[in-house]
Amino acid sequence: MPEPLRDVIARHGLQATKSLGQNFILDRQLLARIAAIPGSLNGATVYEVGPGPGGLTRALLDTGAKVVAVERDRRCLPALAELENEFPDCLRVISGDALEIDERREAGDGAHIVANLPYNVGTALLLRWLEGPWPPWWSSLTLMFQREVAERIVARPGSEHYGRLSVAAQWRSTPRIAMAVHRSSFVPPPKIASAVVHIVPAGEPPGVDPLVLEKLTAAAFGQRRKMLRSSVKGMPGALDALAELGIDSERRAETVSVEEYVALARRLS
Repeated sequence: MPEPLRDVIARHGLQATKSLGQNFILDRQLLARIAAIPGSLNGATVYEVGPGPGGLTRALLDTGAKVVAVERDRRCLPALAELENEFPDCLRVISGDALEIDERREAGDGAHIVANLPYNVGTALLLRWLEGPWPPWWSSLTLMFQREVAERIVARPGSEHYGRLSVAAQWRSTPRIAMAVHRSSFVPPPKIASAVVHIVPAGEPPGVDPLVLEKLTAAAFGQRRKMLRSSVKGMPGALDALAELGIDSERRAETVSVEEYVALARRLS
């Protein structure tokens, strides 16, 4: 049996740091459930961000995965080094900032990304993985977020959570909330609940410039209380595109579907 994570943390004198967005999960059964969300990982490469003391890392290694883990907090490296010694051919730990790592070079095409993301960089990393050439270098994303962020990722038009992040996650991928995680599962407990989101790539709609879609949703949701005719009028051709597609310019951003934003972006591309 592996050493209890609480003992690993105590032995290495670790303490979650708020400035790094850290919250550790100690329940090995819960970690195993998270590691199982992508499906079979036996022989697959997994890219993990923010492994901390290595609880999820071990759960991933126990599936038979080969793990590339990036950790910014150097205090956690000795605990991770113990796992490297235990799984010498299956774990490689990189000391560094995930926002500055060339993930594709380190993990390779087809890797699965699985992470209890530091909350202070979670959204930035997600957007980074959702942008760029398509299909992406990763096969799936299994990521822990604050519950509110998770709801924004999967939100449908008309809901209070629907916004730019919803469109970015849904226009060429399929997200779902795979698991709710109670705040008591973490040390220290965060103030709000969390959830694990699972995302798989989908087909990319043809004829759409991702940068145009990004600018369109930024304009629309940047002034979400205003009608579209006011919020997107600064984009050349946007009002004509609304008319051509039969989208009422008096609607507000949160009522426009992902498919309609894609159609608008295609006209503007």
